[in-house]
Amino acid sequence: MSIGTRLYTWLHGEPVGTDQFGNRYYRGRSRLLGRAERRWVLYAAAGAPDASNVPPEWHRWLHGTQQEPPKGAPVRRAWQKEHLPNLTGTPAAYRPPGHPLKGGQRAAATGDYEPWTPS
Repeated sequence: MSIGTRLYTWLHGEPVGTDQFGNRYYRGRSRLLGRAERRWVLYAAAGAPDASNVPPEWHRWLHGTQQEPPKGAPVRRAWQKEHLPNLTGTPAAYRPPGHPLKGGQRAAATGDYEPWTPS
């Protein structure tokens, strides 16, 4: 996080809350009539900011879908999975069968494919 972001947050930001990952959420102190409220997040993780680290309940608040910030722990359904960061570009990224970094060997065709040919 740059010194400019820290300074702007210190001068103009009002802390709203934190999530289970340690991200801190802010809103602008000055609220002008007719203008949308300014909202932002300071990510806890070092390195490049990754928007996939924002939980859904805070995403709703950041984008103005929900007016009040989330309170307390989020309610999770039995079918919901825990958050996973975006793994694209890392060794743990998904690679389908046949990908060059996963051996490069695809399963043989079964012979049940019939291509379309115009009459």
